[in-house]
Amino acid sequence: MVHPDILGDDFTALVKAAGARAREETLRAGVPVFYRDPESGLEVMEQPDGRRFEIRFLFGAPRERNFEVLRELGRTAT
Repeated sequence: MVHPDILGDDFTALVKAAGARAREETLRAGVPVFYRDPESGLEVMEQPDGRRFEIRFLFGAPRERNFEVLRELGRTAT
């Protein structure tokens, strides 16, 4: 059995592509996506309509209310 090099560029590209597909599928299903923007380091909530918000997680709060919106981000802002 061949083991992929998990530190190689091919594996990294596959992981990034899988993440992008999962994000797109989730947004198409009408569910917001939460992530840390790799360029700015901001915590982001992206809505299915394309709007993006900087958020802050509220640790210990119930799951359906565990964040607060700080500001809306522009479509190209990070």
